[in-house]
Amino acid sequence: MRFLVPKTRVGLVVRVFCAAVLVIGSCAAAVATAGLLQVQQIVQDINIVPGSIVKTKQITLPRPGAPQTLLVIGSDHRANSPSFQDANTDTMLLVRLNAASSTINIMSIPRDLQVTVPGYGTEKINAAYSEGGYGLLIKTIKENVFPQLRVNHIIDTNFDGFSAIVNAIGCVWADVDHRYFNISQPYGPDNYSSINIQPGYQKLCGNSQVTGALAFVRFRHTDSDLVREARQQDFLRWAKENFPLSKLLADKDKLLRIFAKHTTLDQGLKTESGIIELFDLVLNSHGQTLKQIPFPAVLSGPGSGTSPDYVFKRSNQAVAAAWAEFMHPTTKTSSSSSSHHAAPRHTSSGHHATRHRSAQGINTAGLVADPADGIAQAKQLTPDMPVYYPRYILAGSQYCTATGYECLDGNEPVAAYAHSYPRQYQVTIPGGRRVHAYVMTLAINPALGEYYNVQGIHWSDPPILRHPTATKIFHGRAFAIYEDNGGHVTDVAWHADGNSYWISNTLTSTIGIKQLVAIAESTVQYGG
Repeated sequence: MRFLVPKTRVGLVVRVFCAAVLVIGSCAAAVATAGLLQVQQIVQDINIVPGSIVKTKQITLPRPGAPQTLLVIGSDHRANSPSFQDANTDTMLLVRLNAASSTINIMSIPRDLQVTVPGYGTEKINAAYSEGGYGLLIKTIKENVFPQLRVNHIIDTNFDGFSAIVNAIGCVWADVDHRYFNISQPYGPDNYSSINIQPGYQKLCGNSQVTGALAFVRFRHTDSDLVREARQQDFLRWAKENFPLSKLLADKDKLLRIFAKHTTLDQGLKTESGIIELFDLVLNSHGQTLKQIPFPAVLSGPGSGTSPDYVFKRSNQAVAAAWAEFMHPTTKTSSSSSSHHAAPRHTSSGHHATRHRSAQGINTAGLVADPADGIAQAKQLTPDMPVYYPRYILAGSQYCTATGYECLDGNEPVAAYAHSYPRQYQVTIPGGRRVHAYVMTLAINPALGEYYNVQGIHWSDPPILRHPTATKIFHGRAFAIYEDNGGHVTDVAWHADGNSYWISNTLTSTIGIKQLVAIAESTVQYGG
């Protein structure tokens, strides 16, 4: 039997599978669709790994045409293994599909969330996965977080699958916010995975456990589970920006096989009827966007002074409100403004820039003048392109330097940061041309993973700047403003002489839009 997908609807199918597997950074969206979708071939391909089936009584089969809730997991579990002992999950994502909604709603559950695991006691929620697999994980979520949860399907993609798909799509241009460096020392203070990634805009691939994409999205050496969750969401956004639908569709067969080899699915998604039912639900919806509902978590709670890196629910009321938003369909009339009402990721200002508005002066509220340190950073850079630095920075922040300890990890050698703060470098862009770039890193609170950057690259059209959500004219300069699907400002950019420049927000969007725009407006060319 052949299931036909109208060309205008192909993107919808792609987006729901992106939501499913991009939780660990891959865009296996394309693995599930083509101009003509052949369901029998898909079922055959996803069954190439015998025994890779979710087995749990906690799955509730959906009624035909009814909304569905998917539990998407990123783990190191072998797809063909029935054992979960010593298996770890880095990511747990709920995806809500509703034909009456104009968005696909997604919500991450922090892996370090403190819960009571039935039969085991107080632990992080990800422990339920290794101790009892899918059944215990779902039961733990229901008893501690969302009592009304009914999981209709499970998709569990392992880390090897992530790396393979990142490579298959040609790697991902990522905006690395600071220096990531650690040499793993078992039983010591640095008993984390090794990593060695410099700050700046660069391609991350999946073929290295130290300098690649997997190390970046899994990192939690010096920050919290909340920062890692935000980093994974940003990586998802960058991956979608990097690659057109046409490329994903052209590589669909290869991606589908990678996805199948490294993914465990419930029995309902390994049948023609289950696949058709899921696709019909997506195709009948009107939405083409993902709506991210932040999980209301905080880093402190009862007894947190002695807790092993737990995160906590903000309150039962906040969790209930997040669940209601996750389950509620977004209507057409509210979809255009839904992102502006999403809960902030620690954003200090929830206002949005006026579209195409001229201003007479810079609003310096919450900023401090610091041109001297900006000049000191610019003096160290000779990237064969003009260097811009801001005259105003966020109050309480400071530039990272190669000789100071503002942004260095005391457990690591200072020499590892010698050429990182500031950094000038070259990257190879599409077409094979090598171009100059630079990045200045500023820290608000390194312990919370709060870094923001001033960046420049001799590339007029980097993927990260291709889809602005607003523009603002200030003193003859046009500034493009970028927001994520949750309505949080991520970047403010401008262009000059074939070069691109931008101020990037912290991973958790600490800086409000007024302040980020004002920092960009205050930039001046060094020596100009």
